[in-house]
Amino acid sequence: MDDVSRYIDQHRARFVDELATWVKIPAISSDPSHVKDMAANAEHLKNHLAALGPDQVEVWPTKGHPAVFAEWNHAPGKPTLLVYGHHDVQPVDPLPEWISPPFEPAIREGRMWGRGVVDDKGQVMIHANAIEAFVKTQKKLPINLKLIVEGEEEIGSENLDELMRANASRLAADFVCVSDTAMFGRGIPSLCVGLRGLMYLEVTVSGPKGDLHSGSFGGGVANPVNVLAKMIAKLHDDDGKVTVPGFYDKVAILTAAERKEIASLPFDEKEWLASTGSPAISGEKGFSTLERVWARPTLDCNGIWGGFQGEGAKTIIPARASAKISCRLVPHQEPEEIQQLVASYLKKLAPPGVTVRVEYMHGGRPYLAPTDHPVFEVAKRAFTRAFGKPTVFIREGGSIPFVRTIADATGKPCLLMGFGQPDENAHAPNEWLDLENFHLGIKSAAFLYDELSRIGKS
Repeated sequence: MDDVSRYIDQHRARFVDELATWVKIPAISSDPSHVKDMAANAEHLKNHLAALGPDQVEVWPTKGHPAVFAEWNHAPGKPTLLVYGHHDVQPVDPLPEWISPPFEPAIREGRMWGRGVVDDKGQVMIHANAIEAFVKTQKKLPINLKLIVEGEEEIGSENLDELMRANASRLAADFVCVSDTAMFGRGIPSLCVGLRGLMYLEVTVSGPKGDLHSGSFGGGVANPVNVLAKMIAKLHDDDGKVTVPGFYDKVAILTAAERKEIASLPFDEKEWLASTGSPAISGEKGFSTLERVWARPTLDCNGIWGGFQGEGAKTIIPARASAKISCRLVPHQEPEEIQQLVASYLKKLAPPGVTVRVEYMHGGRPYLAPTDHPVFEVAKRAFTRAFGKPTVFIREGGSIPFVRTIADATGKPCLLMGFGQPDENAHAPNEWLDLENFHLGIKSAAFLYDELSRIGKS
């Protein structure tokens, strides 16, 4: 492994440059105007991987955006690892808040800044670079490896199930590694063992057939903006609990051991709060901050609009108002069931004089890893070898629908081996990647391949 590690050190600057080149492609999967960029993004990755001696490398089309698949099968008798990532990125709004242009990567303070640098292009390149280090120094990988990089993670992985079913035999593996999560903190190697799921919907409240003069009609008909605001306000009680009937019925309760493990982590709540810019901690009563964001379900209004929003004044009763609502889910909540519960409650909250339409947009199931499986100890050793510090188990409040999908489909354990930071602004302006983490991440991936080569197939 010494020559592999040296190769990673020697090519550190080039690896950063190659990531910056890829980040320049504005692969925003949610925006129809970037369809060509999504195709170009996938082709760029395919060409990069083709230079690393794979048995196969292909762009897999879907009904939406393409995925990229590559495989290296040069280690007979050794385990097969399937690595997952995604090449699409979040929108950049609000653009004025970016210090430097989102698709013109900049290096400042030991970080690369730009959209997608950590979520998830940087983490995909960590594995590509680790693969290169073995191929260039050992002529082959110590294990068999398959890489699937989809293009729709940021829009709910809408076509991933179908893609996996169609290519089930080619995606077969002993273990799965997902690098799309964050570490617990700077310099703390962390394996994520839990992800929350997601339910996303849009609600529209309609009143009059068109906007009305507020002087002539105000007080005589329901105002959809007022109504929607009241409906949303009633979705939580004063203790921060979601009031939707049945919402908590299937929630997996944290055990005393789990709460003790979470409490033992070196979490600085004041520093965490300062990173958000919020004036105070808030959330469900009876739980710590980490418990709330890792292991408790939530309901949030992500956006609300309606009526006049231009310059000056316009006195109207708006015809309609809308809001986008998301729920983060925990084991054993199902997005379709939660959607039905929330939609039903929203309609129940609406008074006479308006109609309510609810559109389910997308969702993903939560995941909790079987940490007693020996592969998790293997991954902990790999992380520790790279960082020189003990590896901790953590959870992540975000959602990666693919993880639950592949865990259910294959019955194989999923290693959530991420290299981001909690305050990296992954879905906000000024997304950044710690370049030291990027470098040590490449070594961690290389050590993981080495460690897996020493154990049998799953």
